[in-house]
Formats: sequence, C-alpha cells, structure tokens
Amino acid sequence: MIRVLAITHTHQILNDLGLDILKRNDIKWYWVDFNVPTEEEAQLLDTYFQFHPLAIEDCLHHLQRAKLEYYDDYSFLVVHAINQSTLEASEVDLFVGKNFVVSFHFHELNEIESAWEYFRHLKDIKKKGPLDAAHKIMDKLVDMYFPVVYRIEEQIQGLERHGRRGAMSSLINETFIIRGDLLHLHHTITPMRELLYRILESDRIPIEQNRRAYFRDIHDHLIKLGQLIETNRAITSEIRDNYLSLNSYYMNSIMKTLTVITTIFMPLTFIAGIYGMNFENMPELTWKYGYFVVLGIMGIMGIGMVLWFKKKGWFRN
Repeated sequence: MIRVLAITHTHQILNDLGLDILKRNDIKWYWVDFNVPTEEEAQLLDTYFQFHPLAIEDCLHHLQRAKLEYYDDYSFLVVHAINQSTLEASEVDLFVGKNFVVSFHFHELNEIESAWEYFRHLKDIKKKGPLDAAHKIMDKLVDMYFPVVYRIEEQIQGLERHGRRGAMSSLINETFIIRGDLLHLHHTITPMRELLYRILESDRIPIEQNRRAYFRDIHDHLIKLGQLIETNRAITSEIRDNYLSLNSYYMNSIMKTLTVITTIFMPLTFIAGIYGMNFENMPELTWKYGYFVVLGIMGIMGIGMVLWFKKKGWFRN
C-alpha cells in the first residue's frame, strides 16, 4: 500500500490521495509511505521517484545495518524498529530531500502509523518540514526500544528470587537467554546511535539549530539505552560468574568429603587386605582373640583419623 500526505504552500494538509497530487504546483512538501508494498509498488522507487539503484537495492534486500548515505539531492537512511515480542529488528528506509520524505518498510509498524497520524492531524504544520517527519519517525522507533530494555531489566531482577527457590541449572539457562537478548539489542541500538551521531555532525543535512536539539534528544536516548544494556550485561555476567564459583565450591566440597572418606578407609582396607591373603603361616588367624583385636585396632585407627581430620578443620564448610 502506498499512501501520500502532502502539505501545500497555504499549509493545508492533503492525504488519502494518489501520487498524482505530487505534480501540483501548490505542494510545498510531501511524505510518501510505502507500507508493506507489493513488487509493483516497490518498482515505483525507480520508475517514479528515480532513486539511486544502490539505495533501492538496500530497500529490497533487507536486513541492512543502520546507515546514512548521501546522494545528489537527498539523503538515504536505514533505521530499525524492534519487535516487542521477538526482539527481531525491522528495517525502515527513509529518503529525505529538501521537499519530500519517502519511507519504505515491509512490515506493519505502529511507530510509523503513530508518526503518520501525528502529521495527518497536526494543526500547526507551517513550521514543519521533511526533516521533522524523519525526526518523528526515528523518535517513535527509538521510544519503543525502552519497553523492551525495561522488560529485560525486570527479568534480571526476578532472577535472584527465582534462584533462591529454583534449580541453579534453570537460573543459568535463563541468564544465558537474557544475555542473548541483550546482545541482540546491542547489535540494533549501537548502529542507530552511530547513525544519529553522523546526522548531528553532517554538513550535508541542513538541520537548523532549533531542530538540532530534537535530533540530539534521540541520540541521548540511544546513549542511555546503550548504557542500560551494558549495565544489564554486566549484571548477568556477575550472575554467571557467581554460579560458576558456587558450582566450583560445591564440587570442591564433594571432592573433599570423598577424599576424607577414602583416606580413612585406606589403612583399614590395607589391614583387611593383609588378613585376606591365603597364607597358612599367619599366627593371628589361629589366635583366639585375633579377630577382635584386629577389629579394635581398625576401629581405633578410623576414629583417630576422624578426630585428627576434625582437628585440622577438614569437616568445615
């Protein structure tokens, strides 16, 4: 579907009309949105708007990294939306010129719809232009990053409660899933932050001083999101390291217990092995009290070693 929103020189908003309206002389600037376009509609990027083939190729072969490219009379931007449930990135391509904005995306996006409705019903539009439309789109996209990051923060906070009553293996599996989600967000948000920095530092995009503050606000939001992600990744790293340390402690404790038991039974096994040999000339075997004496010696040795290990602190956790 292709929809057109045009603003006349008399600040009248025209919408729900075809591309033919763009040929009118009274059009000051316009926004054309390719919303889940068909193959025939996508060809209009070339046949009607005559955009550069490389930019059109980037539109049709997604998913591209967020980027900014300059052409003769327009700039081409690749930005991303984030699916709230799957965390998958959805590409949004923007062609921004002096008197137009063309957006192109293969998925229905509430962020684009919200920005469209904002301009469609805006009463004071005489001070707005194509850069304002591009800003509103990027602002809506970045605003929807926050609920995802905050939801992951809540999951991390719940890990401690889960760890106290649940299995450690379940805790570490959940931790690694969260780390994967954070890494996925990092790969989306970091290029977006670099993109906004390039826009702010660009001489090819004529951003007025009063509008620059709005783009800087988006950049600040992306910096904050990046910091939140790094903080949460550090927390999950601590949870993982604590799990590994605790697991190592449990293993050492088990090995220590087994070592103590083995050490106690080694001399007892040695004595039992000696008297288990089938030699005839073993006087103790014919002695009346030989069996009881050997059992007593073995008992004294076992108890003595237990007391000695206890004195050495081997039974302390």
